Amino acid sequence: MEEQANSLFYVRATVLLQFRRNTCKLYKRFRRGPLRTCERGLSLISTLWLVTILSVLATQFLYSIRLEQRAQANFADRIKFHYAAKAGFERAVVMLRGDSTPYDSLGESWADGINEQIGDGTTVEPPLTYRVKITDEGTKININTADASMIQGLLDLIGYQDAEITEQPLAQAIEQERPYRTVRDLARVQGMTSDLLYGPGMAGDPNATATTGGGVASDGTETQQGMPGLIDLVTVYSIDKNTDASGNARVNINNADGQQLTQIQGDNNQPVFSQGEKDALVQQREFDSIGDLIDAAAVTEQVFDNIRERISVESSDEEDDNTVNINTADAEQLQSLDGIDEGIADRIIDHRSSQGDFQNVDQLKEVKLITEEEFTSIVDQITTKDEETVSGYININTAPQEVLQLLPGMDADKAQAIITRRESEPEDSQQAEALAEAGIEGNPFENISQLLDLEGIDMATFRQIAELVTYRSHGFLIEAAGVDRRGKPIASCVGALDRTGAQIVTKYWRQN
Repeated sequence: MEEQANSLFYVRATVLLQFRRNTCKLYKRFRRGPLRTCERGLSLISTLWLVTILSVLATQFLYSIRLEQRAQANFADRIKFHYAAKAGFERAVVMLRGDSTPYDSLGESWADGINEQIGDGTTVEPPLTYRVKITDEGTKININTADASMIQGLLDLIGYQDAEITEQPLAQAIEQERPYRTVRDLARVQGMTSDLLYGPGMAGDPNATATTGGGVASDGTETQQGMPGLIDLVTVYSIDKNTDASGNARVNINNADGQQLTQIQGDNNQPVFSQGEKDALVQQREFDSIGDLIDAAAVTEQVFDNIRERISVESSDEEDDNTVNINTADAEQLQSLDGIDEGIADRIIDHRSSQGDFQNVDQLKEVKLITEEEFTSIVDQITTKDEETVSGYININTAPQEVLQLLPGMDADKAQAIITRRESEPEDSQQAEALAEAGIEGNPFENISQLLDLEGIDMATFRQIAELVTYRSHGFLIEAAGVDRRGKPIASCVGALDRTGAQIVTKYWRQN
């Protein structure tokens, strides 16, 4: 457009210059003639000048009108595609609002995205096309909640190495600058570079970042295929409800009252903790995570100090009616000890049956409050957090291998085992049929305890990640674009959603 304007200006200047030369020649010729002839010549010259000026003005005016018309047409088209993109965004919101499954997996329809059309409404032209991508933010690591070791794992993943001369390690600097409002706020961290944040080769262009899969980053930044940067692997929008699969609020084992604790039920729909076990839990609860519950003792230090003089491991002491041999006593005899009820008595008997006789009375404190099987059955019902919503959980149904392997106790093989399980067909035919009827592909996890069914993931690993993973998500990123007939995006919008409440809330919005 600018080249056309310059060319037109050049033509006009050339014509005017030539016209001036011809006019000068005529004027010199007329000056040698009679006065009347000269006056007529001057009038002709003036008329020609006026016609020329009017022609130039008319041409300029017509050219301006044409530019205005083109701008208006382009603006009108862009407005149409903008609202097509917004229509796609709202269509995705409706899809997420109607998602009623208790889990979120890549085998559900929302993960396939949307490619639909919408009528213009003002013309009879073909309908406009919009294209939508929906991303579970639980596939990424929340930079506001990840610990230093996980952040360092992220940096190692993208090939970062701390400089020899730095005030502090980059992972530590990232942790100290929290919280972040968007992922791009990482740019303010001392030592952060464009290559680290947006990917190699994308320095200085935050709107053209690199990623292994392409798309749009969690803060709306457009991405291209290539090596990943931090912006492709982290988020600030991952969030989940602090409820179990049935929608009931989880019990905080660090501050729940006795009634709440005794209402926790296992697979047999029976309470896991007796009154005595509940008291034992309360006496020693300062759990950093729910995995620490496995180490809790059935007989606390307080109870042990009260009964120490009344217990023995020697058979000769059985003649003393006031002494209880913990190696031979039955449940009723054990319950005669202060602080030992039926539940704890049964655990003492089970422990000596599986581990052998106690060698000394101090080994009574090795009896655990809960078995691994019981812990597995209640893991979805308990927590150490009071908040109604929790940020930072990784969704085992959607997270990629490179993110899963960064979890504590995990590696590439264990991460791949999770992906293989969720992409395989269920072994249970009834379950497979139910999933097929619901239009869900694969075999999604419906409880994090199902991780223990996988080869390589033992209780030691599970207890480390139990309060870091989930099987669902309530934070999503929607990328919608209005595309032309050639499939080229003309207008787009990006929004991060939080659907933990009764209404879906937009946490981030950007439009182009």
